[in-house]
Order: sequence, then structure tokens, then C-alpha cells
Amino acid sequence: MKALAQRALKRSADNANLPQNILAKPKIISRDKHPISRKDISEPALKVLYRLHNSGYQAYLVGGCVRDLILGLHPKDFDIATNATPEQVRKLFRNCRLVGRRFRLAHVVFGREIIEVATFRGHHDNTDDGTDNDVDNKRADKISKQDDEGMLLRDNVYGTIEEDAQRRDFTVNALYYNIADFSIVDFADGMRDIEAGVLRMIGDAPTRYREDPVRMLRAIRFATKLNMRLDDTVAKPIRELAPLLQNIPPARLFEEVLKLFTAGKGLANFEMLVDYHLFQQLFPLLKSYLTAPTEAPYQMLRQTFLDTDTRVRNEQRITPAYLFAALLWWPLQARMEQLSVESGLPPVDALNIAAADVIGRQVQTIAIPKRFSIPAREIWQLQQRMERAKGKRINSLLTHPKFRAAYDFLLLRAKTATPLEQKPLQQRAQFWTKLQENTEFSPAPAAADESRPSKKRGRRGGRRRRAKTNKRAE
Repeated sequence: MKALAQRALKRSADNANLPQNILAKPKIISRDKHPISRKDISEPALKVLYRLHNSGYQAYLVGGCVRDLILGLHPKDFDIATNATPEQVRKLFRNCRLVGRRFRLAHVVFGREIIEVATFRGHHDNTDDGTDNDVDNKRADKISKQDDEGMLLRDNVYGTIEEDAQRRDFTVNALYYNIADFSIVDFADGMRDIEAGVLRMIGDAPTRYREDPVRMLRAIRFATKLNMRLDDTVAKPIRELAPLLQNIPPARLFEEVLKLFTAGKGLANFEMLVDYHLFQQLFPLLKSYLTAPTEAPYQMLRQTFLDTDTRVRNEQRITPAYLFAALLWWPLQARMEQLSVESGLPPVDALNIAAADVIGRQVQTIAIPKRFSIPAREIWQLQQRMERAKGKRINSLLTHPKFRAAYDFLLLRAKTATPLEQKPLQQRAQFWTKLQENTEFSPAPAAADESRPSKKRGRRGGRRRRAKTNKRAE
């Protein structure tokens, strides 16, 4: 009983000392005073909201989708917060699966759309007094775990909507759309910050960054996406705490990199990340190439992100393989030169070994899946083949599945090359451009003709070998 009383006293003290920016009493913004309409919410999200509500649970749209709807943007996905536990959510939906180890979540699947349902998060209770008494069934999981840097390793802590709001990262994400009466519950003056165009952290920014260093990347991404400025309290600690990203699993950083560089704001994110020393943590192999913005390597990085943003705006296809091929091109060249000088390897062998080395080092920070790293290597290999190709080899290159990506990469190199390399690269790019513009040129028949003799020779050779073998056996 004494332990329970101490826990209750501690929770009361925590609630009395609310995090910075959290209002003592949330603002309720009625339907007639905000722009969110149910017609802007996806049908699957509405189904989940209404079923939770009709089953007696609280149900709110929360976070980025509410923020984006207020700003007139189309949310990429719809997240829901509720007081129902993940197990209770699963009982309501047959199309539900539970995911997550650090924090348990319910994913309700509607075809290609997934509605993420999270139970309200509560405050941390890192002290385990060894007792087996629980305040309620949820209290059994209310123990979180942090590492020596303050990063949360386990976060399965359930609570109330008020506690959940205090656990949010930015004020603009502490907005809850209530399906019960269509009002918005604002716990941290997020509406005011949206109107002012400022991104502020809930609570002490250094502490929140240490809990989850990815919040530094999210700060940059939100600032560029929403056209907001970082509050001084948000921006100031980032450069000092940037090395904490080294503690994040490479697989998670891969997902964050895709969000940063494949959503149409790649160039703006790149420049802010470099300024706050975050890009150097994501791509340590590129540190030495970021000190001279006027040099070819830096210009190639800028042009890569600019081209990617243009393709996203034009609704053209992009692939992370091309992005990683461009980002790691200069470290690849440096390693190839080193191998050529030290071991005297020919260019093809030097490229293959250098590619394995460079990708092997990069995946220690960002886990690039093989479905992207292998095509990136093909793009690099095709640069050499496009330089040497003659006769029938030209035909086979033009029909290569990765030719278009390799050709675009050649244009990128020609555009951002050093003065010494620019002219030959431009000539090579013009050659392949004119070749494709030649409407009379048809590589398919030549490629087909090239394949037929080899098959016939293989069959004749096989018959001769079998005949000789039979004679010997006789």
C-alpha cells in the first residue's frame, strides 16, 4: 500500500509540473471555428473512428493529419489515438494486426490503406519498486527503459489523452480531432503556432532529442514541408546533439531518409541538414565533400536533390537506387582511384571492389536494402560500359533495364563535372542522346539476332560432345 501511495503522489507531482508549452486547460475549438470537414477524411479512417466511438471508447484523429487538414494539405495517412488498448482494438476489427516492440500499435488494414491506432501514451515510471501490485491492468506495462544517452528503448506506457498530448513532440502535433462532436482539442497552442508559422517543441528540447534523436530530423522535415521556422529553443541544441543519430538503428534511418529526400523537399532538407550538421551523420562518407559548396561534388549533390524534387512535382517516377548512386558517387571514385594506385587493378575490378566497400560502409549508418543497392551498382557499372560501347554492344546497352537511369546519371555527371571532365562527359551524353532521338534506330532486332547464333552454336557443340562421349564409351 505504501508503494502505491508513493506512485500516486509522484503522478500528482508530475501533473502539477506540466511540460513547457502545455496548457493547464486545453482549448476546445468547435466545428464552426476550424476548417476540417469529414469529407476530407478517408473513409477507412472514419470507419475506425466511428466503430471505436460507438463501442464506448474515445477516438480522435491526431498529429500530422489534423495539422495538414488545417493547413489545407492532403494528409498522406490518418492516425488515430484512443483509450482502447491494442488488444481491445484487435477485438473490434478482424482486419487488424498488432505491431511494434518499442510501443505497441494496432494497424487496421483496408486494402492498401493502413489506419494506425495508438493507445494514449502515459508518463514514464522508470522506478520499479519490485512489488506485484498494479493500479489496473494497464499499469503492468507502465515501465519504460532508457539507455545511457537518455534515448527511449522501451516505451509501452499507456495513459490519458492529457498525458498523450504531453508526450507529443511539437505543439502543432498536439491537436486532436474529436469524432464525437467534430471539435479540435488543442493542448499546446498548436493552432496559434500554425498561424504564426513557427515550430516549437513540447517540453525541454534537449531532453526530447535525447529521448528520440530522430526528432531532430523531424524538425527539419516539418520546417521545410510546412514552410515554418524553427523556434530558437528547437534549433539551438541540434548541432551539439547531432551525433546522437549514431545510436539510431540503420533501418529506421533509411525510412527517415526516404521521407526527407523523396517527398519534393529534398534540396531544402539537404541544405538545412548540412547547416545543422545532421547530413554529415547520415552520410559520414560525404563529410569531406561538404566543405566547398562551389566544387563539383557539392554541386552534384544539390543537382541530384533538385532533379528529384522536379520529378516529384511533375509526378514522374523516382527510385532510391538512383538517389544513392548519386550520393555515393564521389566516395566510390575516391576508393576506385585508391585501388588502382595501390593494387594496379583494371577499372572494372576496381569499380566492383570499390562499390562493395562504399556500400558496405554506408549501410552501417543507413540500411540500404539490396533491392536498391544492387540497381545502384548497375548504374555505376553502366557508366563504364557507356564509355566503351561500340557496335552491337550499343544495342544491348539501349535495351538494358537500367539504361534510362544510367543515362540520366550520365547527364547529371556532365552537368556538374569538373572543368577537366566536363567536355568529354558532355560529348558522351550528346552521343547517347542523339542515338535515342534517331527514330529509325531499332535496337530490338539486333539484340534478337545476336542471341540466335549463340543458341545454335551451343546446341551443335552439345551434340558433338555427346557423340564423342558415346564413341569413347563404345
